[in-house]
Amino acid sequence: MKKTLIVEDDIIFANTLKRRLTKHGFDCVHVETNSDALLACHRHKPDYILLDMKLSQETTMNIIPPIRKLRPNSRIVLLTGFASIATAVDAIKLGADDYLSKPLDTQTLLSALNENKVCDAFTYTELEEKNLSAEQVQWEHIQQVLKSNDGNVSATARQLSMHRRTLQRKLQKRP
Repeated sequence: MKKTLIVEDDIIFANTLKRRLTKHGFDCVHVETNSDALLACHRHKPDYILLDMKLSQETTMNIIPPIRKLRPNSRIVLLTGFASIATAVDAIKLGADDYLSKPLDTQTLLSALNENKVCDAFTYTELEEKNLSAEQVQWEHIQQVLKSNDGNVSATARQLSMHRRTLQRKLQKRP
């Protein structure tokens, strides 16, 4: 059995992942917090780790390096409903093996777990090859500035010379 750790605060989605993966020979353990994830890495020694990027009160980005130290040969896949170039690059730099946006189909997930790099967020080489719309370029720039301001919308709006409410509206509309 392929031991798999699912770190997800949405119980319905986690159960769906467990059912899908169990059908394909994965033995899944589900936890909902960063501390439980680190504990599960010690106890269960998973071969595969699926991390939801945003849990209810925390982000899993900061536990990627400790997980990588505990389980250097495990495959770490970050799942997110808020995909952006900035977070994809950060996740890979921190030690994640792949980065997928939700919702995702079973085949994409299995490909990522079976070490076929999927990384459906744009990489810099893909950016050069693709012609992005102005809205997509603006979205990516806003995401990078927002990240540099640690998620502070007001500081990001000031830096972009934009009204805070305008920025909030733009953040709600992903191109």
